[in-house]
Amino acid sequence: MTDQTARATRFRDLHEGPEPLLLPNPWDAGTARLLASLGFDALATTSLGVANQAGRTRATRQEVLDNCRVISEATPLPVNADLENGFADDPAEAAKMIADACACGVAGVSIEDATGDRRTPIYGFGLAVERVRAAVEVARGLPVPLVLTARAENLLYDAGDLDDTIRRLQAFEEAGADVLYAPGLRTLDEMRAVVSSVGRPVNVVMGFADPAITLEQLAEIGVRRVSIGGALARFALGSFLDAAKQMRDGRFGFVADVPPMSELYRAFKPYSAP
Repeated sequence: MTDQTARATRFRDLHEGPEPLLLPNPWDAGTARLLASLGFDALATTSLGVANQAGRTRATRQEVLDNCRVISEATPLPVNADLENGFADDPAEAAKMIADACACGVAGVSIEDATGDRRTPIYGFGLAVERVRAAVEVARGLPVPLVLTARAENLLYDAGDLDDTIRRLQAFEEAGADVLYAPGLRTLDEMRAVVSSVGRPVNVVMGFADPAITLEQLAEIGVRRVSIGGALARFALGSFLDAAKQMRDGRFGFVADVPPMSELYRAFKPYSAP
């Protein structure tokens, strides 16, 4: 068994654990190692975090793949790759992104039905399902048992209601997706409706949800995986901006909240990737 196969197998098993899998989203090797030092069991990339590093609102296909490799090599933890829409509309072309991400060392991948086009933000139902089916076919043909997540994005773009979200997720499940994911669920009732309508593990992203919801509540309604999307990256940038504004105004109180270098150095100790 290769190291990547072991990670993918471990990642799959984590979805069946006694409590929901917490899946934080680093954006570079340093943040990946910091999260690993805190005891998380797995990590996920964030395409928004990658884009923000480059000073843009969207990353390129190659930047996303390069980041998959960087995060995968930074720690021994399984990594789930945010591949957006595969950077292609055609199902077969989009599915190629899965094989390329696998070559970068990831343990899981996600494919979404958002087009990246503001004029028509969500793929039609038939094409969306065809894209997931093509992704499943590619994933199943790889030597690594990747965990494939299918995402229904309509709630983020006001392009459909919860019933449409559930219809899509059910079709994605039938097409063979391992995990189902609907960014934009905000309440426990919405999350419960999704979880009860499908038979595969459901990922909830708390970056868009009511922040008062607890992990215990998510476990009670059957959520199996909890991510944060680009929220950690945005929080870090927000803290950076607050500190920079203080400095611009000639104040330096933020220095009192800077973590000690020793804490960072413990997380950044050398790790030899396989």
